[in-house]
Amino acid sequence: MTDEGRIRLGIARCLLGDPVRYDGTHKLDRTLRDVLGRFVEWVAVCPEVECGMPVPREAVRLVGDPAAPRLLGRNSGTDFTGQMRAWGQRRLEALADEGLCGYVFRYGSPSSGMSRVKVYPEAGGPARRDGVGLWAGMVMARFPELPFEDDGRLHDPAIRENFITRVFTLMRWRQAMADGPSPRALVDFHTRHKLLLMAHSVELYRELGRLVAEAGGPDARTLPGRYFPLLQKALSLLPTTRKHTNVLSHVQGYFKRVLSADERQELTELVGRYHAGLVPLVVPVTLLNHYVRKYGQDYLAAQVYLNPYPAELMLRNHV
Repeated sequence: MTDEGRIRLGIARCLLGDPVRYDGTHKLDRTLRDVLGRFVEWVAVCPEVECGMPVPREAVRLVGDPAAPRLLGRNSGTDFTGQMRAWGQRRLEALADEGLCGYVFRYGSPSSGMSRVKVYPEAGGPARRDGVGLWAGMVMARFPELPFEDDGRLHDPAIRENFITRVFTLMRWRQAMADGPSPRALVDFHTRHKLLLMAHSVELYRELGRLVAEAGGPDARTLPGRYFPLLQKALSLLPTTRKHTNVLSHVQGYFKRVLSADERQELTELVGRYHAGLVPLVVPVTLLNHYVRKYGQDYLAAQVYLNPYPAELMLRNHV
């Protein structure tokens, strides 16, 4: 995060509209630049340009072992692997000071693709699609705690919503641990994220709860370090309609003594319509937020699940 509280995310520079691709074009993603860009500060990187390759330039591709490919000029066969790795090590250290909360890569790029990148065999023949871009691999190895996605996968509404949820959750985690890991900070963080965790994995939610229950024990200081990997694992699992319906029904229970008969019926009907795929998630969640304010439900008001990121992103309008 920046000093002003804006989240910093790494991004392939061409996705912001900069003409840095090998042929002098760009791959502008207006949703990333103009919508998400209102709430984050982009840290743009073009590994090919920054490591010294011109625009325009010869296209490159990955060749050899998918686990350790070389980055070669498509026509000349010039090997750029060492050049990019040497630059990359310096750039990674600079990025370490940026406080990134995530990174958006460029789909299919031999330098900036996070998965399913073409890798050509040394002896020629058809490419395999199981590679990782040279720079993307370096970033993911150096910052394993970050949420990563590429622009292609982010076209899927569920993946996009999950990525942004993970980004904002990492921001809150870092804020919670800013004064040093403590049992109290961990308990508060977990309490606020209970419903969100339930929407991703009930099993891991329970496992995390058992860890937090040790907060008063002799090993309490080690708990944050044990908690965070499980948090990452839980949030990496996509919520489903069934999981969300389970959480929504759970939240309904907090209102059973305060809602009127008509209000209970309306809420039940909206949850049912969401479960049937007739309305998006934002519809029942909006009504729940209304009831939280109307009836002063302080516990629910603190639940991240009901407001996990800025509403202006409208991500739950599509899931």
